[in-house]
Amino acid sequence: MARNALTLATALLLGANVAPASAQDAGGWSFDSSTFDPGALIADGRELLMRAPDASVDGLFQAVHESARTPQDASTLCALFDPDAQRSLDGYNRIASQLSEQSRMRFADAATNFFLAAAQSPRQPYDANVATQALKAAGVRAALLNDGFLAGLNGGDHDARCRSVGWLMDAMATRPVGERASVMRLLLSQGIDYLSLGAGAKR
Repeated sequence: MARNALTLATALLLGANVAPASAQDAGGWSFDSSTFDPGALIADGRELLMRAPDASVDGLFQAVHESARTPQDASTLCALFDPDAQRSLDGYNRIASQLSEQSRMRFADAATNFFLAAAQSPRQPYDANVATQALKAAGVRAALLNDGFLAGLNGGDHDARCRSVGWLMDAMATRPVGERASVMRLLLSQGIDYLSLGAGAKR
């Protein structure tokens, strides 16, 4: 369950063509999509996640959740959940480029707030175990409210899987800001770890 959700979250944070120009230079943090080093981006991403206030991390979730409610963008994002999806920076960039202009602008605004807030903030309190329990609780709520949630999430049907992920995000959306931010921090951190392994394998 967590792996499906983290794919979507990682795509938002690490999609190079989504990061807006206004966030390219903030308090010493720099991002240039034409010359970026994936290894440096991964390293910076870890620190940014620990510094970003809950409201800015939740802004990432809200951007994903809102776009997932639009059929066209939901279909685009759900391609990331397929077993043969290319889970790499290039793959995420291709998916991001297929989103509607409204979604790209929404993600750009969320990324701007995230990067700027993280660059200006100290490290935030965070407990990965608490976040894991919150994610599991969201899954339980989604399963109780929606017949076929677990079967869709774990099965091989693309549409059913996409629908279940939407239900999971709906369940998370009902929780307090701090809890949503904690879960997003967990998923993004796991996603960065995943990409870090991929980057290391290419060296």
